[in-house]
Amino acid sequence: MESPADVELSTPAVGQISPTPKGQEIRPVYQGAADQAQEESGDANKIDLEKKHLIYWFDCFKMIFDCCLRAVVRERKAEESMGRFCNEDLSFSLNNNFSSSQDVRLSKHVHDNVHGNIYLDPLFLKFIDTEQFQRLRDLKQLGLAHMVYPGAVHSRFEHSLGVYWLAGESVHKLKTYQGLELGIDHFDVQTVKLAGLLHDIGHGPFSHLFEHEFLPKVLDGSKWSHEQMSVEMVDHIVDEHYIEIDSEIVNRVKEMILASSKFAMDKSAREKYFLYDIVANGRNGIDVDKFDYIVRDSRACGLGCNFQFQRLMETMRVMGDEICYRAKDYLTVHKLFATRADLFRTVYTHAKVKAIDLMVVDALVGANNYLQISSRIQDPSQYWKLDDTIIKTIQTNPDQELKESRDLILRIFRRDLYQFCNEYAVPKDKLENFKHVTAQDIVCSQKSSGVTLREEDVVVSNVRIDLTRGRNNPLESVKFFKDYESDEKLSIPDSRISHLLPASYQDLIVRVYSKKPELVGVISEAFVNFQLKTYGIKAQVHETPEKKKKTRS
Repeated sequence: MESPADVELSTPAVGQISPTPKGQEIRPVYQGAADQAQEESGDANKIDLEKKHLIYWFDCFKMIFDCCLRAVVRERKAEESMGRFCNEDLSFSLNNNFSSSQDVRLSKHVHDNVHGNIYLDPLFLKFIDTEQFQRLRDLKQLGLAHMVYPGAVHSRFEHSLGVYWLAGESVHKLKTYQGLELGIDHFDVQTVKLAGLLHDIGHGPFSHLFEHEFLPKVLDGSKWSHEQMSVEMVDHIVDEHYIEIDSEIVNRVKEMILASSKFAMDKSAREKYFLYDIVANGRNGIDVDKFDYIVRDSRACGLGCNFQFQRLMETMRVMGDEICYRAKDYLTVHKLFATRADLFRTVYTHAKVKAIDLMVVDALVGANNYLQISSRIQDPSQYWKLDDTIIKTIQTNPDQELKESRDLILRIFRRDLYQFCNEYAVPKDKLENFKHVTAQDIVCSQKSSGVTLREEDVVVSNVRIDLTRGRNNPLESVKFFKDYESDEKLSIPDSRISHLLPASYQDLIVRVYSKKPELVGVISEAFVNFQLKTYGIKAQVHETPEKKKKTRS
């Protein structure tokens, strides 16, 4: 109730201000029925105005939502049709780098110079943050190629991270487009990524040189492989660091690492055979391991690379039990194999690189008994301690037993290398029955001369360059599909694509080196005699003129 004091009792005149209780808004007073009707009409107009405002804002929000939705649809269509990548350094866009179940906050990220940001989940960090995996930092990806290509100093460490990343991208894309159809689950994603991460953990010093050049010389008939050692190292890491991981994941990872050499799987694995082709493809050689090292090695050596692995990853499709590619991408697949062969020819088996390789092999053989190098392959707990720094170990050890090995390493650093004499490509019609040429073959081909050659004066390198399948066309093992509406897998013969594709898919090149510069001429002559005696022709490509031995003041 208002008190009498709160209201003025005087009657206002027309047009004057009405008495107003304290605290209330002052408003004009109108008299009569017309004034009352006008007030009611104003209230109705106010309500109509509020309705119009609500309708206006609703239409605005609807328009904004429709625009955003159309933009998202356009973006998704663009991603599906042509992929999305960050920039010219081949990085995938950030939006494509995660599955819906992946939490960035629980991941660690590193920046890779090929793929951009790489995100590492906690499970994989348990393996990465071990001395066994960190050892890969001291294993150069290209062995001794950096002595000729100074930029080729990248290691197995970054390559392994790259393969891990591409393996994850591949399986995520298959899960996105065909996940329900293929039954891809979290278990499959984890195993494929972990296999990519650990596939090279069993490599020895100087990588393939250790496996294919050194061990056969010190262990006659050795069948040791880095893939098998990778499997043993996986078990060693899990046991040594008490990593809590499902044993089924570990077993499947080991099977995937061995997929390119042998294939033993349980029933459940055979139902997803295609997963084994992602990291190490024993079926046709198309895998993310090659995707990474072809691009990474080309970049490190300063060579161009026109091969675009992203195109294959964006358009691949599983049909039956294998990964297939669009028929229009036939030449892209061919470029994968051709680029790899070019890298073998110009980098991995470069004549000067091979000369250095041969010298390092001789140095390791000479130091084997003292350092017990070959015996360590039997025990993962000792094997992981071997890396490229073994050269520095030999170089700085003053023991007399290592003198010859030290001298060889010193020659390498002083560029006093084994001298290249000559090479020839084995004729195509002789490839099938080719047998490796040995130093003894060259020595036995020497005719009468003032100098008598000895086997220890000659080094022979038998270089094999192919498209991953020896003398066979690897594309014959690749299946294609016409378009996404088709359910038919098909093979495409070269003749339907181009007549410029190679008629031969393998080169065998025999190179001969002299350990002593003064014997280059004699060894070159014996090498020519061997060619004439074996093939009836002189098939040499070129020869190096004798060089005077450099003298040091």
